[in-house]
Amino acid sequence: MAEPAAGMHHVDTLEFASRSWTADARHLAPIRTQVRGWLAPLVLPGDAEDDIVLAVSEAASNCVEHAYPADTTDGTVELTFWTEAPHLCLEIVDHGTWRPPTDQPAHRGRGIEMMRQVMTTVLIHYDRRGTRVFLSYPLPDIDNRPDTDGRHGTASPPPRPSLVDPC
Repeated sequence: MAEPAAGMHHVDTLEFASRSWTADARHLAPIRTQVRGWLAPLVLPGDAEDDIVLAVSEAASNCVEHAYPADTTDGTVELTFWTEAPHLCLEIVDHGTWRPPTDQPAHRGRGIEMMRQVMTTVLIHYDRRGTRVFLSYPLPDIDNRPDTDGRHGTASPPPRPSLVDPC
């Protein structure tokens, strides 16, 4: 198994990392970079890394754009990452106010649907404390991950995720 990324805690098959950013659009690129860093040791198949980064970016964008009033300077986006075989789990949290998605077609507003298309599980919980988005994705079979000498194993890509309605 690959070594955990810097800042991760590794306990047997569990990896954990957590970080907070100010809810500001300028932090979305650093959030994506951080997620890629956390994913690197997992050696995910095919487009899995891009799909996971896309889903996290959409959830974080929703925090930045919708959770807090425009004049808020102390809003946060919290991201927690962990592995729990056989799943990769991520939670994106804000402490703002939920605004339900509109049913009106527009050139925007498709982030939740995109998350549902690329992740196995998408659960959204909101209450007076803010919004929590839980995402999961299947991890590759640990026995088929690349060897420590860098040779790739024979892992097949995971099946396409099914759609799950938010709670």
